[in-house]
Amino acid sequence: MLRLTEIKLPLNHAEDELRAAVLAKLGIKPAELIEMTVFQRAYDARKKANILLVYSLDCEVRNEQALLKRFANDRHVQPSPDMAYRFVAQAPANIAKRPLVVGFGPCGLFAALVLAQMGFKPIVLERGKAVRERTKDTWGLWRKRELNPDSNVQFGEGGAGTFSDGKLYSQIRDPRFLGRKVIAEFVAAGAPEEISYVSKPHIGTFRLVSMIEQMRETIISLGGEIRFNHRVQDLVLEPAGEGQRQIRGVVLADGSTIESDHVVLALGHSARDTFEMLHGHGVFMEAKPFSVGFRIEHPQSVIDAARFGPSAGNPILGAADYKLVHHASNGRTVYSFCMCPGGTVVAATSEEGRVVTNGMSQYSRNERNANSGFVVGIDPRDYPGDVLAGIEFQRQLESRAFEMGGSNYNAPGQLVGDFMANKASTDFGSVAPSYTPGVTLTNLADALPAYAIEAMREAIPAFERQIKGYSMHDAMLTGVETRTSAPLRITRDKQSYQSLNVRGLFPAGEGAGYAGGILSAGVDGIEIAEAVALAMTGARS
Repeated sequence: MLRLTEIKLPLNHAEDELRAAVLAKLGIKPAELIEMTVFQRAYDARKKANILLVYSLDCEVRNEQALLKRFANDRHVQPSPDMAYRFVAQAPANIAKRPLVVGFGPCGLFAALVLAQMGFKPIVLERGKAVRERTKDTWGLWRKRELNPDSNVQFGEGGAGTFSDGKLYSQIRDPRFLGRKVIAEFVAAGAPEEISYVSKPHIGTFRLVSMIEQMRETIISLGGEIRFNHRVQDLVLEPAGEGQRQIRGVVLADGSTIESDHVVLALGHSARDTFEMLHGHGVFMEAKPFSVGFRIEHPQSVIDAARFGPSAGNPILGAADYKLVHHASNGRTVYSFCMCPGGTVVAATSEEGRVVTNGMSQYSRNERNANSGFVVGIDPRDYPGDVLAGIEFQRQLESRAFEMGGSNYNAPGQLVGDFMANKASTDFGSVAPSYTPGVTLTNLADALPAYAIEAMREAIPAFERQIKGYSMHDAMLTGVETRTSAPLRITRDKQSYQSLNVRGLFPAGEGAGYAGGILSAGVDGIEIAEAVALAMTGARS
């Protein structure tokens, strides 16, 4: 097979033009092109009046070697890479102690799935509920202001990614094409086929629910177990010499113990009580940078027009997104985060008396507003203290937001024009906030540190130069966004993927500081499953 890249055609090209373009590129006759498959379809919108579709294709041709020789100096005609996934091990017939996977978000899901596919029959321990029950609890906060600390946007089957835009793209290095394994499993579980070839695939919340259930059933059919409402409260450790310890199991909230010598920690970025427990045991962790800010909402039509011009509304392009970065004069970096076209801002706290925002959209992306994180980077110098100081920093901002919103889970909000003028908003404008239970208008200058507010006010006109309408007076800011990533890293060995000082403990995913989104978390879950399998079979210590 040949991989052809950078095949460009007009946005509304006829179907047969793609095949004609391949024949023209290769200089071959129709009979010599046996088959072609779209590997990826992207778009080039730099010229809004002439948006192009950009294809990468896999082509089966006659006389492949002769063509490769002819195009030896053309980087856009290469052999198609081998992207097939191959399991690294197979479980022995008798497993004395089954591996445990703590957490059933995207990372835990793929760790458990791949372990099950290799025959290791993992036991998954999820503190929250099954996804449909969890959805009811999440709506309980959104509609009734009733929070379940173990079943919400952060905790439960599917993890935080369930209530998101369902983005399935990442900037991680992926030389083994593990991301293709993630996509293939999602398609097998019912995701739209197009996620395997569009450049920025997404699923959306409602479709994720049924897919996660299907993948759960696959794990169970292969001998795995999923135990909901099982919160891990403690670890069972024993000395292993040279400053090391060996994990021997976990203790649950009900006091019972499950024995295992191999435990995957796929906690998610909000498992603060578990981080505190791990720190108490001396499990090696490091503070790391993260970001804080607000959610910003604009009419989706404004973003579509800014990005696509006269082609706004074209079904191939869909709802427009954006990615923005500004390096402020005070040394801070301000950027868009987790942009959700045609979506809503959601209440995402997991602790009582705190307000946290996040973004979500459905597969259709047809809600009125676009929303995105509008955040400022911070690092451990901003919250001096021990490794848990970042958690306390987040909590202080979230508690302050709760008070500013009225201490009833309303979020504090402000119009962009008033934010720039440093005055409290008193009336909503043309952009109705989508956050529920509700938004209380105020002055958000009091919600974040002064250096963050200063950098954000400088960034808004800079972003306006890239997205016309970004700085519109009535655009809506809602606070606070604090859970952009974990504020710490549970550091692991680069070869074995195990904790630096606890053998058999495998930190994984967003909560461990090794992923940032559904796809990267899924890829990390696969790599962790492989590491566990190799450790259990003796192929890697």
